[in-house]
Amino acid sequence: DNAIIKELKAVESLGCVSVICSDKTGTLTQNKMTVQQIYIDGKCIIPEELDVNNQLHRYLLYDAILNNDSSIQGGNNIGDPTETCLLEMVKKTDLHKMGISDEDIRILMPRLEEIPFDSERKLMSSKYEIHKVPTILTKGAVDVLIDRIENISTSNGVRKITKEDKEKIIKQNQIFSENGLRVLAFVYKECEECHCLSTKSEHGYTFIGLVSMIDPPREESMEAVKKAKEAGIKPIMITGDHKVTATAIAKSIGIYKEGDVALTGKEVDEMTDDELENVLDKVSVYARVSPENKIRIVDAWQHKGNVVAMTGDGVNDAPALKNADIGIAMGKGGTDVAKNAADMILLDDNFVTIVEAVKQGRNIYDNIKKAIHFLISTNIGEIVTIFFGLVLGIKSPLLAIQLLWINLVTDSLPAIALGLEKEEENIMSRLPRNPKKNLFADGLSWKIIIEGAMLGIFTLLAFSIGNRLYSVEVGRTMAFLTLGILELVHSFNIKSEESIFKIGVLENKYLVGALVLGVILQVIVVVVSPLAQVFSLVPLTGMQWLYTILIAVAPIPIVEIQKAVNGYKFGRVVYAKNN
Repeated sequence: DNAIIKELKAVESLGCVSVICSDKTGTLTQNKMTVQQIYIDGKCIIPEELDVNNQLHRYLLYDAILNNDSSIQGGNNIGDPTETCLLEMVKKTDLHKMGISDEDIRILMPRLEEIPFDSERKLMSSKYEIHKVPTILTKGAVDVLIDRIENISTSNGVRKITKEDKEKIIKQNQIFSENGLRVLAFVYKECEECHCLSTKSEHGYTFIGLVSMIDPPREESMEAVKKAKEAGIKPIMITGDHKVTATAIAKSIGIYKEGDVALTGKEVDEMTDDELENVLDKVSVYARVSPENKIRIVDAWQHKGNVVAMTGDGVNDAPALKNADIGIAMGKGGTDVAKNAADMILLDDNFVTIVEAVKQGRNIYDNIKKAIHFLISTNIGEIVTIFFGLVLGIKSPLLAIQLLWINLVTDSLPAIALGLEKEEENIMSRLPRNPKKNLFADGLSWKIIIEGAMLGIFTLLAFSIGNRLYSVEVGRTMAFLTLGILELVHSFNIKSEESIFKIGVLENKYLVGALVLGVILQVIVVVVSPLAQVFSLVPLTGMQWLYTILIAVAPIPIVEIQKAVNGYKFGRVVYAKNN
């Protein structure tokens, strides 16, 4: 219900998906960021302990409020969840208790210049006049900013940063990340009034502090990841977060397991295509990735013969979405460019929906296959009936008008009902379908031919009994009823590879309805005299009805025996593989 498929061919591809490359934020996690701890002045504090009278704390609050494009209006968070979470942090401080809102601060200190956040730079900078001094405020990834810091602000004032200071910052960032927290570094730089803000300005900073935030995994993500793995699908997390943070989250939801590998975008850039392909199967997490990295990951998996689904929301994600076999855009936070490039749009931005869409894709393909199986096998049955009737030198078992009726009623209704069949219980326990295999692979073509021949032989048997014991008219009437009911009954044989007594015959109400309606129409044509005359049919005696019914249901035990033999062989193969 929460997935929109833009192209019909994507439905078939969904059933073959063997790799899902998913963004972390919002898709695997709740996208509800909350500030946990703040590392400032060499120690960790909680948001409520920020003191507006402390200049060091005050600069952190300036950076969180001013260097921020989001807002909270009427209790609603508007903008990026990471930025709105910083504003929620501010609301917990004494600044908010004093009746000063973030909007008041923005009015007092209007933005002079800005460089928006960029996934390549992983920074956002803006320029203000703070206490009459032109100041650049920047927030961003710790590993990007650490080498651009020259000074550190402490309770004793600003001083040159030492190697030990940097080691403490890196260690604290590691501790936060290992606990699955996203970390932002906050820095500032005083500059000359005439100095224009540019990317070249983003150096020579004074360190203020680190803010750690948690974006809890969705409760349902763990089960969805488990289902994907059971279905032979490899789920991969792709994120802009720190590698340690991403790995911690991936472990908690089951994507990353012992022995797996996590790579950064930089490490991917340093690899050749062959080197990337060699480690591909072990990599479950990609962190700090660029849009170009996403394209390479998709290409590498496709080169190994896999069908790849890739999620994305930004303008820069469009090439990777286009390159993937199934491009999946976010419906809530995705850009129009991403949605236009995608094959599928998630209305709820949830990984669970992707797995559910794969299940539905498999079921749709299965149902198309069942409908084709049914239509071809029943038509072969009709061909065998007419062809061998002529070859054996007997009168035509069925007339043209009788065949037309059977095609319209007993062929079409069950075929439509099979297209509405619910997914089988084991649908997500199978390996993904090989896209190179055609519809009739794995012996289906022979199965269709054999089943069609069986339908034809039973119809000829009914005709022969009626023709020899009674008359050609009785023989045709028995053949007409037998073939019609045979086809209706055969639709239940096709609905599953498992025994119909095991899966139940009543679960598909459309198929049951097709059977009941089909049988009623077949009987009406025979017993209502004016209709019988139109179709050249005659009334049958009790014994003739008994012959007809026994022959019509005969395929059920035959197909059940065949299913039992196939199931036994499959069980032997599975046992051999597991032992």
